[in-house]
Amino acid sequence: MTQIAIYPGTFDPFTNGHLDVFERASNIFDSVVVVIAENSRKNTLFSVDERREMIEKIIGRYPGARVEVLHDGLLADYARQVGAKAIVRGVRQVKDFEYEFQMSLLNRQLNPDVTTVFLMPNVKYTYVASSIIREVAMLGGDVHNFVHPNVLEKLHEKYNVCKGQSNT
Repeated sequence: MTQIAIYPGTFDPFTNGHLDVFERASNIFDSVVVVIAENSRKNTLFSVDERREMIEKIIGRYPGARVEVLHDGLLADYARQVGAKAIVRGVRQVKDFEYEFQMSLLNRQLNPDVTTVFLMPNVKYTYVASSIIREVAMLGGDVHNFVHPNVLEKLHEKYNVCKGQSNT
């Protein structure tokens, strides 16, 4: 039986920290579905379609990997629909764990057949967050160590930045 896990997030943008957690999950599960959560409360830089395209280019070479979009509804219900037995969550710091712990307990109540698996990224990504990457890129900073080249190119396009330097 194929062990399916879902890895949900906004992924705006998908960072090397996200990729690290995805790779760790891919070593545990037969199939990992990256689920882009469409969140109307968040003001995103990239559209859902842009994020999906970027992530597909990055994880496409991994067996059993795919990218889906959750437009609405509960993650616990989505897990049931795709037959996932696990929800993968990356935890960088204690404050991440506090929130994720609450969510895992709620998801367990909503879907007792799904287990949340917490994975820590490589220590070099513990301070990397999509919001920080967006801000540094917007201000013309060099973020090439924190994102895939595909994402870096898209950030440059969005912020009109060339090789980590502002074009102003």
